[in-house]
Amino acid sequence: MAKASDVAVIFAGLPESYESEGYDRHHIDLPANQNALIESVAAANPKTVVVLHNGSVVAMPWANQVTGILEMYLAGQAVGEATVNLLYGKVNPSGRLAETFPYQLEDNPSHLNFPGDGDKVHYKEGLFVGYRYYDKKKMPVQYPFGYGLSYTTFSYQDFKVSHKTCLDTDQVEVSVRVTNTGNRAGKEVVQLYVNRQVDSSLRPVRELKGFEKIALEPGESKEVRFTLNKRSFAEYNTLLRDWYVPSGDYVIEIGKDSRNIVLSHNITVMSTQTLPLIIHRNTTLGDLMENPKTRAWTQDLKRKIDAFFHPDGVDQDDAVSDDMGDSIFKNMPLRGVTPFVGMTSNELDAVIKELNEHV
Repeated sequence: MAKASDVAVIFAGLPESYESEGYDRHHIDLPANQNALIESVAAANPKTVVVLHNGSVVAMPWANQVTGILEMYLAGQAVGEATVNLLYGKVNPSGRLAETFPYQLEDNPSHLNFPGDGDKVHYKEGLFVGYRYYDKKKMPVQYPFGYGLSYTTFSYQDFKVSHKTCLDTDQVEVSVRVTNTGNRAGKEVVQLYVNRQVDSSLRPVRELKGFEKIALEPGESKEVRFTLNKRSFAEYNTLLRDWYVPSGDYVIEIGKDSRNIVLSHNITVMSTQTLPLIIHRNTTLGDLMENPKTRAWTQDLKRKIDAFFHPDGVDQDDAVSDDMGDSIFKNMPLRGVTPFVGMTSNELDAVIKELNEHV
């Protein structure tokens, strides 16, 4: 029957025994007989469409064998009529994935921590849930966060950002013009991400900070506007017990999904807050170098350490470059300097107390 048909449509999904609100899933697979059916029908008819009914992500080992996938999730009483309208083109699909579809369960950021040890589960992924994890790892995924297709096409122009440099208290206005470049009416979801340009393993690559869904007739254009404020750039700081914007460079990005960034603009944001510096034995010399109140003391300490390694002005060993030496110094904790400058443990504690009083 599939071979003799113009198009084959397969309705697949997760039965109640595979997912529920009352228990956790142990895998993300469809029933094996459904996967076998999809692969067999797709082999018989290259124009095969799969309509999925599922409450959460599923693995799709057959994704490259079918012509189309219509993700309907659990859409309620009118799902039948909605599916017909989408399949026959009476309505243009315009949804976007609110989650990342990984290739396999093991790719999930919580995989190593779940289901935990006994009755305890530690949420060790922290900030790196969903797309923040996959994008940080540069991990291939089946479909990225924010992904979705349409029966028409859209282009983006005239991307404008109100500031090149601003304070964290300023509002930043962002606008972009979107045009329906196809021959069908449709809706586009314009997604705005903020990408912090800092070499840190503790921060996501980008974070969604706004989105707008607009309806456009063929050839029609509309301007989409966003307003960014302090929270758009901020991270929570436990020392301040408040939201804090680190000074530095950021990139404002317009994307079709978290992996498909079509426009970007660099901006420098300056913080109006000063983080309290609490100095202890594990405080690095690099942290002290960055603080103007402790910089002079740290530079003097660096000269003493240099003299320890290079007595009588002996040239530095070729095996250690200047950059390497600077990196070693900046990442050295205070407790590590005592052997190089002849300082006792009690003397170090006294210095730490004096530095804390100074800052």
